[in-house]
Amino acid sequence: MTARAGPRQLALDLPHTTSFARDDFLAGPSNQAALALVERWPDWPGQVVALVGPEGSGKSHLAAIWANASGARFLSARALAGAQLPAALATGALVIEDLAETGVDERALFHLINLAREQGAYVLLTARRAPAEHDTKLADLASRLRALPVVRLSTPDDTLLRAVLVKLFADRQLTVDEGLVAYLVSRLERSFAAARTAVETLDREALRLKRPVTRTLAAEVLQT
Repeated sequence: MTARAGPRQLALDLPHTTSFARDDFLAGPSNQAALALVERWPDWPGQVVALVGPEGSGKSHLAAIWANASGARFLSARALAGAQLPAALATGALVIEDLAETGVDERALFHLINLAREQGAYVLLTARRAPAEHDTKLADLASRLRALPVVRLSTPDDTLLRAVLVKLFADRQLTVDEGLVAYLVSRLERSFAAARTAVETLDREALRLKRPVTRTLAAEVLQT
């Protein structure tokens, strides 16, 4: 008689809280200029400013900090086409998230930039690449984008990456030792996105395997 396999342990995708408060923002050389820009508002170099950096570099956190200070609303760049632009600028401040080369209504973005300047409103654009580097078809918009002040977030150093890992584990209510953190810092790609993926994977696999999050587990499941 063949023994029946026991039920497989499923990893439940339980919600966890990520704080976007100013006190929870981890500052370092890679984001110092961007944080300074946000904190010196409304003393900005222009009405519209672009915050540029790779995925997971802290753009959304910085935008949330600024929105809390300025009363800004949030609008996805892809939703510009159907947006009522005067209403979007009603508070005098607006965050346009994830400006990309495709899927954006160029005329709507052009009118938004002009309207912000006319009304004295502030707009914070977030993007992975500088807007001036996008393949923009509308010549007038391309001219506006080239003139935008750009603040970049760069690759984190070891100290900041270590702090980010500790925070990501803490957000999931996981307590880890320094050995694991040092192991990850020495092997992960130098990006916040890689850190987030690693923490998510370790959390999920530790739950599935009913094991603690350790350096040994990291070596097994991340193949670092």
